[in-house]
Amino acid sequence: MRENYTLTYSESVNGWPSFYSYFPDFALGMNQYLYSFKGGNLYRHNTNETRNNYYGVNYDSTITGVFNEQPTATKVFKTIELESDDAWNCELVSDLGAGYMPDSYFVEKEGAFFAFIRRLDGVDNLALRSAQGLGTLLSTTGVGPAPITLTFSFVINSIMSIGDVAYTNSIIGPVEIGAITGISQDRKTITIAAPTYAGTVPVSYILYVKNSVAESYGTLGYFLQFKLSNSNTSAVELFTVDSDAFKSNP
Repeated sequence: MRENYTLTYSESVNGWPSFYSYFPDFALGMNQYLYSFKGGNLYRHNTNETRNNYYGVNYDSTITGVFNEQPTATKVFKTIELESDDAWNCELVSDLGAGYMPDSYFVEKEGAFFAFIRRLDGVDNLALRSAQGLGTLLSTTGVGPAPITLTFSFVINSIMSIGDVAYTNSIIGPVEIGAITGISQDRKTITIAAPTYAGTVPVSYILYVKNSVAESYGTLGYFLQFKLSNSNTSAVELFTVDSDAFKSNP
């Protein structure tokens, strides 16, 4: 569904230069100020220190941009750097993935904010290299949606950890079992919370995907579109947005 917005026309540029997410009844630029009417009241904008608030309603400031260096090469985008005096929420979309980092994920270092790109929680692409094969299980106990225990005849590799998501292979393809909540001391048995899985897990090949918050695989794609949002009611400045990226070689 298309998002509603207010579009303004400027006679000086003979075009439509500005978009606003609030909805005045009428607006006019005059003497370096923007005036608007709403509900029969007259407002002059940019005359107080409160930001992101219009007619008593709080809004987000948003900025959308695209990283598209070497557009014919598939790249892995690993980080986001904001040269700003405040952290921003960040939504990411590429042609091969998506991610989201709330402002709490950003760490301030030397006057800039940094965050590793995290994929969307609960959205796992098993075609990517972040998905790992575990092996064929030996036995299974428990019936979903109750916790399920899987036992293997071999020692599970040390890369798998609590919080990763396990999948079972089936005739229709991989099916999510749930998040791993326990690993035995000999690393041959795992316990899985399976609130959305119905039935028992068949003796089959098991895969897993690392936790989207604990691990950062970045976002794969030819391009990366970012959307930053900030709801601060004080003045915030944003100067540059950068991303560390490198060519993906299978």
